[in-house]
Amino acid sequence: MQEGIECSSYSVLRTEKKYEIPPDTRSVLTTRLSKIMDMDRYSGARGYLVRSLYFDSIGDDDFLDKINGLESRKKIRLRTYSLTQPWIKLELKQKQGAVQMKKTLQILPQTAMELMRGHFAPLLAQEGSFPKELYQMLSCGLYRPRCIVEYRRKAFTAQANDTRITIDTDIRVSRHCERFFEPAAVFTPLLGPSVLEVKYNGFLLEQCREAIRTADIPEMSFSKYEMARRALH
Repeated sequence: MQEGIECSSYSVLRTEKKYEIPPDTRSVLTTRLSKIMDMDRYSGARGYLVRSLYFDSIGDDDFLDKINGLESRKKIRLRTYSLTQPWIKLELKQKQGAVQMKKTLQILPQTAMELMRGHFAPLLAQEGSFPKELYQMLSCGLYRPRCIVEYRRKAFTAQANDTRITIDTDIRVSRHCERFFEPAAVFTPLLGPSVLEVKYNGFLLEQCREAIRTADIPEMSFSKYEMARRALH
């Protein structure tokens, strides 16, 4: 492993569903979930900030796969929960219908900066097969940063079936990808609903399914990345 590069990778396979939440339903649903699930320890009263930078190929293949409704598709992104943390997540999300495989590589901020400049060779210095897989995808597709999406998240968890439910609000987008690490980066609000994400292994717990059913919220056919790209066009 190259000196100065810390590598940690892992993957998860889960079912993921997303729902639109109108403003008048969000507080009711939050109250219901807080009674049947544990609040994520990072959430706090206002939740926590999530900032993601999305890459796409020179032909925008991943974006087009999404808007064309392909069952099998992927996204590649950088993600941080704090601009002061010592590492950044580099994630590959691959979906087949509602089933999702997410692979994550933890990299240093300076490595993330190299990737943002289109320099992918640092991935070859990482241990394991996943960094090499990412290198092939990014270099062969001539991937480049496309947009930053930022939002505030409240998360609820249950140990059974590795269940995690999140509510994302104040969703914003920026085309200035070079400012990913700047606290004062300028964002444009996305005029749309809040987003509920439900992730679990096997089957969804009955009390969680009932809370979502009684909220009477529609399942989403679009993603925050798709919303952001459409807003920037």
